[in-house]
Amino acid sequence: MKKMMPWLVTILLSIVLIAVVAVIMWPKIMGSTTDGSTNKEVEVKHLTADERVEVTSELKEFKRNLKDSNKVVVVSFAFQLDSKKTKEDFDKIIEIEVKPIINRALADMTAEELNGSKGEDLLESKLLNEINPILDKKQKLVKVEITAFIMTNI
Repeated sequence: MKKMMPWLVTILLSIVLIAVVAVIMWPKIMGSTTDGSTNKEVEVKHLTADERVEVTSELKEFKRNLKDSNKVVVVSFAFQLDSKKTKEDFDKIIEIEVKPIINRALADMTAEELNGSKGEDLLESKLLNEINPILDKKQKLVKVEITAFIMTNI
């Protein structure tokens, strides 16, 4: 019995330690936040065609060479925003803040990265994540769509 006592104590301490860690980590694992709020389902608002046009801004024929110095892309974008006011503000900064972001995003991409729908999705999500922080806190860019895409050799 004396030889088994250290093993039993070690096993008991291990079980207690695992239980303590589990209790501490439970809220993080289950997804509750530290501020006490719970995750809420987001209600998707479906817009009519007229409403969509009112909140969509376009950037046509943006030209840029890619990371591959012999490839050039000509891309057109449609940016869907959350309100008319946001669209008006977005249109004011499209030349001075949005175009440079698009320019940098395309400069870091190769032709292989942009090929196919996965490449276009990658560019769209990258732009969405980089443009949203430049908008005011209450404003939001909802969706970025590529409306035209041409890639060619120089």
